[in-house]
Amino acid sequence: MDALLTAKKVKKVYSIGETKVHALKGVDLDIYENTFYSIVGKSGSGKSTLLHLLSGMDKPTEGRVVFQGKDMGNLPDKELSRMKRKEFGFVFQAYHLLPELCVLENVLLPVYLDYGEPDQNHVDEVMTCLGLQDKYYKFPSQLSGGEQQRVAIARALMNKPRIIFADEPTGNLDQENSDEVIELLINSSLRFHQSIVLVTHDMDIAQRADRVVHIKDGVLS
Repeated sequence: MDALLTAKKVKKVYSIGETKVHALKGVDLDIYENTFYSIVGKSGSGKSTLLHLLSGMDKPTEGRVVFQGKDMGNLPDKELSRMKRKEFGFVFQAYHLLPELCVLENVLLPVYLDYGEPDQNHVDEVMTCLGLQDKYYKFPSQLSGGEQQRVAIARALMNKPRIIFADEPTGNLDQENSDEVIELLINSSLRFHQSIVLVTHDMDIAQRADRVVHIKDGVLS
């Protein structure tokens, strides 16, 4: 089976003044369909940098990141943006909900940005799956942190992406809500046949993945 997404000899170098920071030092990684990956490592190990490159949020200094035969580093910005909206979903530590929009409006943002029409059956299915069926017209300020993160997950699922990228999605939550959010991510990925690439420092969360990717000093170990 071919990989859905592949990183080939990926390097990332940042310039801070006259100093060069080698965040990634030649990473090779394959991401397959319907698989949950966790990326773990200490602060500064390069795990978030790797997620940013895999998801097209940043481009490598050297090497290639290929999604379904397309080198994302060579795509025009407009085509790359369209690919990210269509094929990828994003969940972050900060919820990034717009306070002036209700839950439903926040969830449907990716659809509207693509000038699409919501699939109401899919909307209802996702909202029910995430326990948000009675929150459609609430505003973010009326929700708990765990509920806001569920809304962020629902938004990530709206365009039926192939891969969900999650960067420390439980970082702002207590243990009970953290466990619940991870359970919801896993259940929704199984239900909607999606891969997950999750960055975490929590080994209990990481061990729930199908594959744990360890990174240290910009190198996979």
